[in-house]
Amino acid sequence: MDATPSRSRGAEHRPTAATTRPGLMMDFPLTTGQFFWRMRHVNPDSCIFSVRDAEGTFDTHTFAEVAGRSLRLAAALDRRGIRPGDCVASFAWNSVEHMETYLGVMGMGTVLHTINLRIHDDQIAWTARHAGDRALIVDDSLAPQIFTLLDQMPDVEFVVVIGSGDVPGIDRPIFRYDELIAEEVGDYAFPEFDERSAAALCYTSGTTGDPKGVLYSHRSIVLHALTMVGGDVFGIRRHDVVLAAVSLFHAMGWGLPFISILTGSNLVMPGRFLQPASLARTIRDHGITWSSGVPTIWMDLLNHLDEHKEDDRRWDTLSSLRKLLLGGTQVPRDLITRMHDFDVEVVSGWGMTETYPGAAVTVVDPSETHEQSLPKRVRGGKVSPLYEVRLVDDQGVILPHDGEAHGEIEVRGPMVASHYYGLEPEEVAGKFRDGWLRTGDIATIDREGWITLTDRAKDMIKSGGEWISSVDLEVALQDHPDVNEVAVVGRPDERWTERPHAFIVSPKDLDVDGLRKHLLSRVPKWWVPETFERLDSIPRSTTGKFDKKALRARLKEINDKTGIEK
Repeated sequence: MDATPSRSRGAEHRPTAATTRPGLMMDFPLTTGQFFWRMRHVNPDSCIFSVRDAEGTFDTHTFAEVAGRSLRLAAALDRRGIRPGDCVASFAWNSVEHMETYLGVMGMGTVLHTINLRIHDDQIAWTARHAGDRALIVDDSLAPQIFTLLDQMPDVEFVVVIGSGDVPGIDRPIFRYDELIAEEVGDYAFPEFDERSAAALCYTSGTTGDPKGVLYSHRSIVLHALTMVGGDVFGIRRHDVVLAAVSLFHAMGWGLPFISILTGSNLVMPGRFLQPASLARTIRDHGITWSSGVPTIWMDLLNHLDEHKEDDRRWDTLSSLRKLLLGGTQVPRDLITRMHDFDVEVVSGWGMTETYPGAAVTVVDPSETHEQSLPKRVRGGKVSPLYEVRLVDDQGVILPHDGEAHGEIEVRGPMVASHYYGLEPEEVAGKFRDGWLRTGDIATIDREGWITLTDRAKDMIKSGGEWISSVDLEVALQDHPDVNEVAVVGRPDERWTERPHAFIVSPKDLDVDGLRKHLLSRVPKWWVPETFERLDSIPRSTTGKFDKKALRARLKEINDKTGIEK
């Protein structure tokens, strides 16, 4: 049933279900076991390179070797009582062992809970309890952090440690990863199970309340990989060298492990070494051609290269890189243009944990010039295959896809969450509407499926009864040459209820008059902030997005001040 009671309010008409003729294709389950088979029998010689230290030392494993090691990991877990449907947690950097954990744990029908390394310790323990994790696979460098929380994780029966580094003693059995899989002979066989079975559990990093669990099915993982491998979506090719810069605990690493398996592209796992100097070395040494992530690390890389202009290898650093897929926040025009100067194509993507990344991706006509394509590259993107989106107002009325009407995006499809794990219907009230996920993103959608993000519903600024888009202000300010980063939030105002306040990272003292003059040619006059504040850095959430909750808290401390904060 549609959320609106009549056709006049946008209700959809659906015909009465009819008896259909069954097809005669094989009812073959879409499970992650298909990735395992492909690694062994189609792309066995492709490689995973796992960076081990800040100097760039790395290990190399072929896909065939990784497949065999993941099978032995599954056998070892099975031998210790882990069964299909159980939860096994990972607390690890991007490494070949984490990739093997993906394949081994999911392949045996067990649910992999990828714990976010960057959430608060209390939330780490909470998610482990909520998931009911029976085992924990952890990097040795991270063991001291999570071992202090084990008393709050009563279901964890044993721990598997990746690496040979010393770890604190605990009251539960500890096994070393390499020793564990070396004990197995490789005769284990993955069981068969329904494609709708749970494969992985990721928790959202919401700003209020406890994290919410998104329980991915095997079917959704396979469909997402098949969809994203398309040339007009992620566009990863057989001879690409892919850098997995997105953490594997974040929305399934944006699906890159599975996409690389499908294409046979080599995959580089950078570990925890994504600082600008390490990132530059990894790209140069491995000839990276494709990568992704939030814009921050790539802005930092460009700034690092600018600071080392005397280095003869500066231009060589990005000479192999052909494409970056960026998301998580608005992609600055300046970043796109600076990457274009290195002949790197930047495309933006839109998505969320509940939808996987890539629900919309910018699709640019290669015949267009950089200047012609730039307006598209900063938009949310064009709706990807197998996703359906609609636009609704705050009353639930469905709005036209005319590129002008603003409303909240709602989305549905076989890769979209239908509920949150372990929560009662009343606990998720307001997040779903008759089979559609309410995203909280405000946007326009045109007749060709192009999404232009306006704001998050919670980040819109209401001033004098009218709405101001913080995103549009940020984009406009980002075009100023003295602005490295910017975040705009609503500041309480006695007269207007709210007024925009701009936090700016700049190498110079703020030229406020110059910033206002710059904005006047780009946004309505009444949008221009009265107050600006220069920061050394903007606080970020666990997924690399600007932490506007922290910025609003900061504003409470200066709300009684006026003028410019510097």
